[in-house]
Amino acid sequence: MIVFEHVSKIFKNNWTALYDINLNVNKGEFVFLVGPTGAGKSTLLKLIYCGDSASSGKLNVMSYPLHDSLSDAQITQLRRKIGIVFQDFKLLLDRTVYENIEFTLRVIGIRPLLIPEIVTSALNKVGLYNRKDFYPYQLSGGEQQKIAIARAIAKNPEILLADEPTGNIDYKGSTEILRILKDINFNGTTVLMATHDHIIAETSNKRIVRLENGKLLSDGD
Repeated sequence: MIVFEHVSKIFKNNWTALYDINLNVNKGEFVFLVGPTGAGKSTLLKLIYCGDSASSGKLNVMSYPLHDSLSDAQITQLRRKIGIVFQDFKLLLDRTVYENIEFTLRVIGIRPLLIPEIVTSALNKVGLYNRKDFYPYQLSGGEQQKIAIARAIAKNPEILLADEPTGNIDYKGSTEILRILKDINFNGTTVLMATHDHIIAETSNKRIVRLENGKLLSDGD
């Protein structure tokens, strides 16, 4: 489903964020990307959703050859199949929980009559339907992250990318976020979760890919 072949990413200041990455992720896997700040985790995720392009190597995501020049239409098609959860949530502060998810669905062209049912289902999956009329500032950090997850899964993605989703949350909240992500994965969605918290990864019985200074150090359970 995701194939990196000798992928490197070098920025204009000659900083190498990723170096010669070879990585295969199969459909339905749950993969932790583990490493300290600056290891290249976020850059790797960004390449998958076309937030940036590789400097060299080949990268295929769901049969889209990202190393070739994709059209804007192809990039849009790919991104509709990918859900993204950011550490800083990126919720629209002037819209309610419901409106945040509704906005995403409208952008990707979901029929308006279908939106209420989809939003309700997504919020029920994260246990926060009772917060649908709240604004982000009225929610805790853990609740905001759950809403970000609900927004990502509302479009029924084939791949879910989570970049440090537990980084700003306490232990109890982190445990709940991880449970939700595992449930999503259990239902068939491929999940890649970046984290600097190796304990969360090592106690989850999932595949762990370790990065450091842009290099892949190890890949296994």
